Amino acid sequence: MTDVRPAGTEADRLARVALTWLTEPGTRSVFHLVQRHGAVDALALLRDGGAPDESLREAVATRLAAGDPLATAAEALERADRHGARLVTPADEEWPAPVDGLRRLVLPDATRKVDRETAPPLCFWVRGGWPLAEALDRSVAVVGARAATGYGLHVSTELAYGLAERGWTVVSGGAFGIDAAAHRGALNAGGLTVAVLACGLDRPYPMGNAALFDRIADTGLLVSEWMPGAEPFRPRFLIRNRVIAAATRGSVLVEASARSGATQTMRRALAIARRAMVVPGPVTSAMSVGAHELLREYPHARLVASVAHVLEEVGRIGGDLAPPARGPERARDRLDDDATTVLESLPRRGVTGVDDIAARSGVAVRTALRKLALLEELGFVVRRGNGYALLTRLGSGR
Repeated sequence: MTDVRPAGTEADRLARVALTWLTEPGTRSVFHLVQRHGAVDALALLRDGGAPDESLREAVATRLAAGDPLATAAEALERADRHGARLVTPADEEWPAPVDGLRRLVLPDATRKVDRETAPPLCFWVRGGWPLAEALDRSVAVVGARAATGYGLHVSTELAYGLAERGWTVVSGGAFGIDAAAHRGALNAGGLTVAVLACGLDRPYPMGNAALFDRIADTGLLVSEWMPGAEPFRPRFLIRNRVIAAATRGSVLVEASARSGATQTMRRALAIARRAMVVPGPVTSAMSVGAHELLREYPHARLVASVAHVLEEVGRIGGDLAPPARGPERARDRLDDDATTVLESLPRRGVTGVDDIAARSGVAVRTALRKLALLEELGFVVRRGNGYALLTRLGSGR
């Protein structure tokens, strides 16, 4: 059996970076090679044409023709250092263990490469002062449409603000729309937020959020699997989404169209038994179609409408239960059945004697007297002569 090099060495770190340059993150066969032989020997095997399948051999050969993977990795580490970023590998204390759950991520009817190649990351690039594992320990993802409506932006901001206010890390993808609103909500609450990017940390995408990314890096974290300089190719967003799903305790989908990439984050969360939560929207909104379809398709997806609902899903068992939804308490809520019947039997106008009230309500005269006294004390009726009348303010509001 091949002798696996000890993880955490400089050679191991360089090899992991080189492997993510040779092949896209999430490639299962590469992950298994690293598990079996170590990153250094796995890299050597690929460079010698030992990839387990033809498509991977072709991809590796193409990259090798473009440069030396180890030299590229060394340059990436120097570039990261210049931009205040660091490399985190599984040998480091700050490695987030929950991403290992991606080992069991298998999406049904997966035909696209991005849906099949969903293995755990080999390494992360991180910018920001927080230890990565600590930042993600109590975290919730808030994701959704880029072309969000005012409703979605409001809900996303409020949810993120409330979660951050209660000490939870808000994780999202840094995109326009729901993602950006979630990051800003957490920042406005003075809380911690993490943006997981699909490109190099030194070339944030979208550029319109560059100032937001700087704010996040100042107080939270920017995270990516791709080395500095990497471009935000379209498939990388779906590859990235598996990390958002796995690294957090649960994901909240605020708005999503029928084909939104955010729904893919939720499907990945459901596939590895993470909490999947969906905020309902107007049935007339195209930006809620994807969210509603998830609720219909997956019995384990939970409808949430508040921070309390989210915390009930991801918080301590029995310790973070959401209070039941209730309207404002009214004086009428304190009436028992007989008192309610007596009150309803009183005509809207005029004075009615006790005997008539008892007959109209179907209760004994003594019961009617007791209930009328209670209703008078609560301000529902007033005694006039030998009878009772509804107070004027109740005449039209019964």
